[in-house]
Amino acid sequence: MTDYESLATEGLSERQVYRLLTGIVVPRPIAWITTRGEDGGVNLAPFSAYMILANDPAMIGVSIGRRGAEPKDTARNIKRTGQFVVNAPHVSQAESVHLSAEELPSEVSEVEKLGFGTIPGVAVDVPRLDGVPIAMECEFVQAIEFGRAKTELIVGEVKVIHVKEGLLHNGKIDTVALQPLGRVAGPRYAGIGEVTTFRELQHTLYTERDGA
Repeated sequence: MTDYESLATEGLSERQVYRLLTGIVVPRPIAWITTRGEDGGVNLAPFSAYMILANDPAMIGVSIGRRGAEPKDTARNIKRTGQFVVNAPHVSQAESVHLSAEELPSEVSEVEKLGFGTIPGVAVDVPRLDGVPIAMECEFVQAIEFGRAKTELIVGEVKVIHVKEGLLHNGKIDTVALQPLGRVAGPRYAGIGEVTTFRELQHTLYTERDGA
């Protein structure tokens, strides 16, 4: 029998739990989010906890913690303007993603400081980053608070998806060609690695009428 170390989460600090979970839930896709600040400048920050919530309408959720007792600029900007863009970075953009995570005064634009180009939004008044393979323009739906640290799940409806030429085939994204960047524990990032492909399964939906 394999030996295990059992860790009770009660009594652990928020930081200790964070270090454990971010080493377990891996790799995490990165939502490189652009928003507009109060002064009209473009804020940029990466978040490595986001997911698909619904297909109709298209909805995603991004988990955003706090900076001490205060909301981070991204969450505050999203709730104030009702808009944001999720940029999906390429694995080659790991250093830029990491640098954009630096905590800066709200009036300082990470986009300008790091010299990124932007492209105006189509459905929202927030630009997407130039050079990323995919970007999703989103409208804010709601924020759901979790835990003592008051982490917020920011829910957005995806209005427009921008896909780099060559990545879309028969309505599907070529993930191998996309080469998305993921986050693992600590200041470490990774690509998707080897991809194994199986035959697609046919899913049948049953109803009470069908005898399920």
